[in-house]
Amino acid sequence: MQERQWITARRSELDALTEELTKQLQEVQVERDELAIAERVLNRLAEQVQADAEAAAPVSVQVAGRAVLLIPHRSDAAYEGALPGDYRKILAIVREADGPVQVRAVGERLGLDASVRGKLEPLRAKMTKLADRGWLHKRGDGRFTARP
Repeated sequence: MQERQWITARRSELDALTEELTKQLQEVQVERDELAIAERVLNRLAEQVQADAEAAAPVSVQVAGRAVLLIPHRSDAAYEGALPGDYRKILAIVREADGPVQVRAVGERLGLDASVRGKLEPLRAKMTKLADRGWLHKRGDGRFTARP
């Protein structure tokens, strides 16, 4: 008789343990499902960030058989990283200046021979392009300032 009581008691213990383990297993499965969903969301966000970065990267196109970099409009690019390196340098120099700067001053900071006007014309074209795209402001006197 005592063996039957022990068996019944043990069966009750095992049933309780089975119930507890089943509950834990369900909790683990729910958490795994949540992690799978989180992983999918993170992957989609990473793809979106990658696509945004690629869209904002400088774009090179062919014009008359020559590769030309496109300079994005300021409203189209959220950050300066979308600009090619030399344009970022020009923008940084203008921003560091206390006030409006002449092309000659920017050329000197870039290490160009400012005494030769022909050396400054490509720089002037780049600065004008930055102004046309909204990155700089070209004043009436020909000097440039950074837009806020």
